[in-house]
Amino acid sequence: MLITTDCSRVICPVEYAFDLIGGKWKGVLLYHLIDGTKRFNEFRKIYPNISQRILTLQLRDLEEAGIVHREVYKQVPPKVEYSLTEFGKTLIPIILMMRDWGIAHKEHFSIKMVTN
Repeated sequence: MLITTDCSRVICPVEYAFDLIGGKWKGVLLYHLIDGTKRFNEFRKIYPNISQRILTLQLRDLEEAGIVHREVYKQVPPKVEYSLTEFGKTLIPIILMMRDWGIAHKEHFSIKMVTN
């Protein structure tokens, strides 16, 4: 099997993918959306070390890319939910493969991994 790695074109497909889902938090946010809709504060509970500003920016980037849908309910207090779009769901196999790779190679890491 011949695998081409021609990234000399205007946009390299790998670069494009990483532009959309790269960064410290986007992949893990997507991983937790596989299980279903999440509210903003649920992400804050899952990852208390992420600042509100960064979480907002990462979710906004994913929304602008068409990967995540943001549903705002007009009520008091305001309610906002995030879910994967159909386009975002195409990333599920990739995210799960990354999870599986991380589990299989966890001995290379010096940190305890969460595998839920």
